[in-house]
Amino acid sequence: MHTEHLQNVRWGTVALGWFIAAAVTSLAVFAMIAVGVLSRDGHGGTAWGLLATAAGFFAGGWFMGMRAGRAPILHAVAVGLFSLLVWFLVNLLPGEMLDAQSWDVGAAYAAGLILLQIVSAAVGGRMGAREPR
Repeated sequence: MHTEHLQNVRWGTVALGWFIAAAVTSLAVFAMIAVGVLSRDGHGGTAWGLLATAAGFFAGGWFMGMRAGRAPILHAVAVGLFSLLVWFLVNLLPGEMLDAQSWDVGAAYAAGLILLQIVSAAVGGRMGAREPR
């Protein structure tokens, strides 16, 4: 049965899945810093950072797939849109209220990172949705 319909997307599950993905990504980065694979200043670790992002969003997608059981690909796309919303709010609020610097990354890198998040969450979601309940 094909379950990829918008009415099968649970927005609370999307938000919780994104927070789990961000937490697992942060944990992976902290572990890589503790082991010495990444430096504290963030230089020279782009491939390792992408690996941490892929692992984190795979875990978040797996959680969403297990929790919702339906529409894992639409949930993954919603996670990508949620990432854009969070990026917009982080740049808007601290930049205006705290006079802080924004996250300055190139457009191609940002688009690739969002695509990596969507693909990783979709693969994790498909695996999580196939788990027996």
